[in-house]
Amino acid sequence: MLICRTIKEIRDFVRQARSRGLTVGFVPTMGYFHEGHLTLMRRAKEACDVVVVSIFVNPLQFGPREDYDRYPRDLDRDVSLAREVGVDAVFHPSVEEMYPSGFATHVDVEGLTECLCGLSRPGHFRGVATVVTKLFNIVRPDRAFFGQKDAQQALVIRRMVEDLNMDLEIVTVPTVREEDGLAMSSRNVYLSPEERRAAAVLPRSLDAARRAYESGERDAGRLVELVRGMIAAEPRARIDYVEIRSVPDLKPVSRLDGPVLLALAVRFGSTRLIDNLVLGSPDGVL
Repeated sequence: MLICRTIKEIRDFVRQARSRGLTVGFVPTMGYFHEGHLTLMRRAKEACDVVVVSIFVNPLQFGPREDYDRYPRDLDRDVSLAREVGVDAVFHPSVEEMYPSGFATHVDVEGLTECLCGLSRPGHFRGVATVVTKLFNIVRPDRAFFGQKDAQQALVIRRMVEDLNMDLEIVTVPTVREEDGLAMSSRNVYLSPEERRAAAVLPRSLDAARRAYESGERDAGRLVELVRGMIAAEPRARIDYVEIRSVPDLKPVSRLDGPVLLALAVRFGSTRLIDNLVLGSPDGVL
């Protein structure tokens, strides 16, 4: 497995792969891998001849009081795990390599970024769209793989790819969960033992909403209140948002007549966790 630290190195690697007629799959990450990341890599390996994984903690998508400096990092562990699942190349650039002196161009996706995490984290999706555009231009993959846990991000990137006529396919992979249902996240390591136990209320609340939907409930307000009520009953939980939005345009809905995203963001101590559920879709995937 090749480890590339410069844009030239990874471009040379991809160019050589393409000269042999190979397809390229790409998994962009911020590292500190868990089973969710590894599942994306395995899916990419199944679908493509060559798999490239990026590891880059992107400063543009963090707010001034967020966790950029303390975001977990362990490159040696990540490289070992990527090698075990058959990744062909890891792209691990420095901040200076990605954003050299004088960098002044950003990508904004309007509409989709003005609700949910976009409202709670101003500028976050501008940073995401900018770095993903750069990574797509650098790697030029045939397919890129994203987890559904970050559902809004996946929809934003899909919109960006369509709007800017980028020549690749966006593949969304179902959320990978812990044994108690909590969505896997690199930020789960921030949780104290008590907070970790409390966080299990998130998948329980989503499961309750799913059961209500399967029993015929179609009123968005009642489903939201069901989820909010369960989470609010947990003393360690502080709700940022619980909302139901249409898919793929993330418009507010009052009644479920098609595919929708039930999304939530909740804090346990200083740790902000997100999760979601797609209702009204045959396979539950965006």
